Amino acid sequence: MENLIEVDQLRKTYADFALEDISFSVEPGMVVGLIGSNGAGKTTTLKLILGLIDKEGGSASVLGQSVDSAMGASVKENIGVVFDSCSFPNSMRVKDIGSLGAMAYKSWDELYFAELCDRFDLAPKKTVGALSRGMGMKLSLAFALAHHPRLLILDEPTAGLDPIAREDLLEILRDYMDDPNHGVLMSSHITSDLDKIADQVICIDDGKVIFNLAQEDIGDKAGIAHVRSGEVASVLAWLKTQGVSSPYVLKQDYETVVLVPDRFEFARSFPGIAVEGSTIESYMTLVLKGGTQ
Repeated sequence: MENLIEVDQLRKTYADFALEDISFSVEPGMVVGLIGSNGAGKTTTLKLILGLIDKEGGSASVLGQSVDSAMGASVKENIGVVFDSCSFPNSMRVKDIGSLGAMAYKSWDELYFAELCDRFDLAPKKTVGALSRGMGMKLSLAFALAHHPRLLILDEPTAGLDPIAREDLLEILRDYMDDPNHGVLMSSHITSDLDKIADQVICIDDGKVIFNLAQEDIGDKAGIAHVRSGEVASVLAWLKTQGVSSPYVLKQDYETVVLVPDRFEFARSFPGIAVEGSTIESYMTLVLKGGTQ
């Protein structure tokens, strides 16, 4: 089955920043998380994929259509997009936003939009300008989902939401992904949300892809080892036997933290060294802040 998104060597240069040779894909049935620190290039990548800004090199396609050409109606109909701020006119009431959806999408589902607004506690008579940042994000999400798109492209969709609302959103995305033809590309600083839903995780730093891994390789397999100074040399030597020539290491006051690709194999080899499972956040932190040995 054709990939929903295909990005190959994508490049964009600004006066003080360059996005360099970004490559990845989003397959049907997958939730792909895009992570990285502020200014790393995540939003620029999403805008390039959507054709909102011009690329300077490489290629990108969405639902089989190159972003070099004007996005056709059938492609627009099948994409739901949320950026990190609400873009509806401040004077419009929540219940009137549906009229915009009906004009924009043939597949607009007014009943589903109303259902989502009710689930998100969006008062129908409230104006957009009176909504908090979190409530504005909920409205944007309801709008993106209500025309039943095949692909969702989300930029920080849980920003400003309280933990209960975030979990509600993740449950909606899980329901959405019950269809194996659907896919999600989701940028987020709240990596704990991606721990719960992502199938693939792409980390961008300073305009470059630092790692692109299956979530199971991060959360189910990798580990963070807490190594005493006298044990570091033997751990690094062992990692080389496992094919890790440049492991990520972070020296702290009383220990050295080492990223290990298989914590179970590590525990068998070093039963006296504490090793814990990694999360997306701990994995990213060690890769971005730790040095290589």
